[in-house]
Amino acid sequence: MTVTINTEQLDRMHSGQGFIAALDQSGGSTPKALRAYGIGEDAYGDDKQKMFDLVHQMRTRVVTSPSFTSAHILAAILFEMTMDREIEGIPTADFLWQRKGIVPILKIDKGLTDEADHVRVMKPIPGLEETLARAREEKHIFGTKERSVILDADETGIPRIVDQQFDLGEKVRAAGLVPILEPEVDIHAPAKEKAEDLLHEQLRSHIDALPDDARIMLKLTIPSRTDLYADLIAEPKVVRVVALSGGYSRTEANELLARNHGLIASFSRALAEGLSVDQSQQDFDATLASSIASIYQASIS
Repeated sequence: MTVTINTEQLDRMHSGQGFIAALDQSGGSTPKALRAYGIGEDAYGDDKQKMFDLVHQMRTRVVTSPSFTSAHILAAILFEMTMDREIEGIPTADFLWQRKGIVPILKIDKGLTDEADHVRVMKPIPGLEETLARAREEKHIFGTKERSVILDADETGIPRIVDQQFDLGEKVRAAGLVPILEPEVDIHAPAKEKAEDLLHEQLRSHIDALPDDARIMLKLTIPSRTDLYADLIAEPKVVRVVALSGGYSRTEANELLARNHGLIASFSRALAEGLSVDQSQQDFDATLASSIASIYQASIS
């Protein structure tokens, strides 16, 4: 059976102006996201269900805000529990696409292994085929995102991490979804620029080996050398190259992003910077609108 990609969403991701909102904090990163939002661990303690309820309330507040629209945002990346929940009585992915015109993407990685050869590869993903089928057929997801981390330049580790990313990407493509491959380079890597050169070399060779009809996306750390990924941005097999904020403040990330032509944002923490559970709805919406406008401007520069 041939599975086809939603062409309307594919065209939007390839040609639309805007950026990707990363709303995919998982179990490990949720407490940090909630703390930044003004909700301490004393609000939920050991109750994981309550913790995820609180973060879904935060995400719902973001997604339903008047400024969170397709005028500036191309897509949103969701945690699996967010995909399985509803916003205003509508499944989250359907709400994003039908109500907002924003493409839904699912985070599928399940965390990272311990460091070896200066990289942290992805842990195994149990039930991957079932998750991909459910995401596509039942939840109307367009693509996936899968993250691993490069901690320093290593001629053994970096090829291993890229091999794993592309192997997983092939499984995602076979399921009729578009993978976002995310081999993040830590912004504090001692030899960050060299690591990025090695990564670029590996990405280039793997993309060249893909069939002509392959469609993937890349989510990369903003490079130390401006426009390092220009050739990948221009590559027909690559739908879009997007950048993570990676620990930079929103101001820093925007400034670095704007220097890289064709590179657009896929920010999480930087998008939510300044938002607080205690803000009035008016202040919350104004803060989010300002954040979205600044990230959008950096993405189209």
